[in-house]
Amino acid sequence: MSQYYVYIMTNSKRTLYIGVTNNMYRRAEEHKTKSLPGFTKKYNIDYLVYVESTPDVISAITREKQLKGWTRNKKIALIESQNPEWRDLSLDWRE
Repeated sequence: MSQYYVYIMTNSKRTLYIGVTNNMYRRAEEHKTKSLPGFTKKYNIDYLVYVESTPDVISAITREKQLKGWTRNKKIALIESQNPEWRDLSLDWRE
């Protein structure tokens, strides 16, 4: 069974990016290494600060759209409810 992830990444200025992936490890690394062009490369988005998973891709996409529609303050409250220090959660995956 597959897993899908809705995640929020940020930078040192706390610019927020919300995305969906089926491989959180690979996707976080792509953001960190700036291997793909786009918003996250342009704004140096490289801290994973929030992630949730679901076995259903439709649910993940629906949740992503929901989060993108929230106010910035509501997104920040969500992040801080799980990660009050805004730690880079992907650091736990590295050696």
